[in-house]
Amino acid sequence: MTHNDKRHETTTLFSALSILEDKVTGACMPRHTHQEPLKFLHLSDQQTPADKELLVIADYNGALKHPRVIRWLKRHPRFHTHSTPTGASWLNQFESFLSDRSTQRTRRGAFASVREPVTAFKGYIAQHNREPEPSIWTTQVSDLAEKVKRA
Repeated sequence: MTHNDKRHETTTLFSALSILEDKVTGACMPRHTHQEPLKFLHLSDQQTPADKELLVIADYNGALKHPRVIRWLKRHPRFHTHSTPTGASWLNQFESFLSDRSTQRTRRGAFASVREPVTAFKGYIAQHNREPEPSIWTTQVSDLAEKVKRA
């Protein structure tokens, strides 16, 4: 931002990545209270087959500590929450996706309303999901276990 940039409206981005399929689910919401994560968790619950476990990795978990969110998560035991330190390796793939989105759709954009970058983000997700490129993990589980022991 420069000294004369003005931010009149904002949006909060919620997104989920199916690592095996490299498919993304996303939603933009106008606020960032405990209600928005609840809406996104509910959306994720509806869009994910019932036999799948969901790992919620949050880089900001303040909203996940709200009593209503905690109660919802207790009623939905297939959701497992974790908070990570900045730069955690399991977020790298998703951070790459967000970086690509920012570079290709919104960076240095001049938007007349908050609706325009939201529309750009939704379009990018749709385009990405038409041609996903799943990652091929090459690290052995034993190597990861050793790293966890050392940490």
